[in-house]
Amino acid sequence: MPKVVGVRFKKVCKIYDFDVNNIELKPGDQVIVETEKGMGIGIVARGQLEKDDASLFQPLKKIIRKATESDLERLEFNRERGQEAADICKRDIVKYNLPMKLISVEYLFDSSKVIFSYISDSRVDFRDLVKDLANELHTRIEMRQIGVRDEAKTLGGIGPCGRMLCCSTHLVDFEPVSVKMAKEQNIALNPAKLSGICGRLMCCLTYEVAQNPGDALPNCCHSPISPI
Repeated sequence: MPKVVGVRFKKVCKIYDFDVNNIELKPGDQVIVETEKGMGIGIVARGQLEKDDASLFQPLKKIIRKATESDLERLEFNRERGQEAADICKRDIVKYNLPMKLISVEYLFDSSKVIFSYISDSRVDFRDLVKDLANELHTRIEMRQIGVRDEAKTLGGIGPCGRMLCCSTHLVDFEPVSVKMAKEQNIALNPAKLSGICGRLMCCLTYEVAQNPGDALPNCCHSPISPI
């Protein structure tokens, strides 16, 4: 069975399995890996273990090496370039009067592409924008539309409970949330109280909902919605 480690590319994101490639690794190590988009840099979030081939996504990509000082310098350089690219993009959004809000900019590790994440309530014709960005940045451009919950996850913030947002600290995936969950917990159906900073129902509404019919609801004393 192959030996794998789990790697994360961002603070709160899915953990992906990679072949250790005979490299001694431990949680917290920064590593250069193969990805479908090219080389990437991530952090070992789960230590080495053996997994059956059938349980792994194939073909399994490999760890290339531990990140070197020059790799980390390149990562910081890409972050600085991302800020510069964001300033250019915001300028051109105003120039073309586009109905979109830029949320984040990310260069791939090998600088082969720069990804612009944005939100918009309508379809955006950004062909002229992409043309200008490509001419100025001299690399491939990807425009990626995200939702308001993804915006909150990316930017972070403080929830009504006074704590950092769950989505930006520990929630990897967004679970479906419904008003029915609030009703089951006898919470007043006040939209202002039930909505997070993203404007959607708060993710924490799912924390005290029974997973199976007949299950007792846990008493979560630190729930940010319990005092309502």
